This record gives sequence, C-alpha cells and structure tokens, in this order.
Amino acid sequence: MKGKFRVLELAIEFHRESQELRMKAYLKSQLERASSSVALNLSEGNARQATKDRRRFFVIAYSSLKEAETALKLAGVDSQRLFSLADHLGGSINKLIRKCA
Repeated sequence: MKGKFRVLELAIEFHRESQELRMKAYLKSQLERASSSVALNLSEGNARQATKDRRRFFVIAYSSLKEAETALKLAGVDSQRLFSLADHLGGSINKLIRKCA
C-alpha cells in the first residue's frame, strides 16, 4: 500500500475500540465481524485497479459500518467517542465512494 491510507487507520481504530466493549455475546460477535469487515473491505478496495471494483468494496465497507453502528445501538452502548469515530469514518468512506463515481 502506497503511503498512509488514513481511512483504513480510522477503521482499524474503530475495530479495536469496539473490541474493548462488554456486551451480550451475540451482538459482540456481530459487531466484531462488521467492524473487521469495514477495515478488510477498505483494504481490498484500495488494492483494486478498476474504479468500479474499488467503489463496490468501499460501499460494502460503508454498509458494514452501518451494521456495526446498529449493533452498538442495540446493545445500548453510550460511547460518544465511539459514535463520533464512526461518524468520521462514515464521512471518510463516503468521500472515497464519491471519488469513484
């Protein structure tokens, strides 16, 4: 990967902070899968040459972020820091998606 992919760094931070939470096992498992999917799809999309492929992976990453946010809400997580990080990450992913349009 050339240079620093800041959006990926945000996704990794979001995943790591999500892992620290205590919540019911079924939601924790879903949150871990969704938050890791954000980072993994950003990484894979960034490696793609074709713009259409890049966009598809970035859209999947955004969808996984929304899934993770919903898991947090269902669990009653009250972490302003984590939701703020998710908002920043979502905005950054949206910019990537728009660049591929």
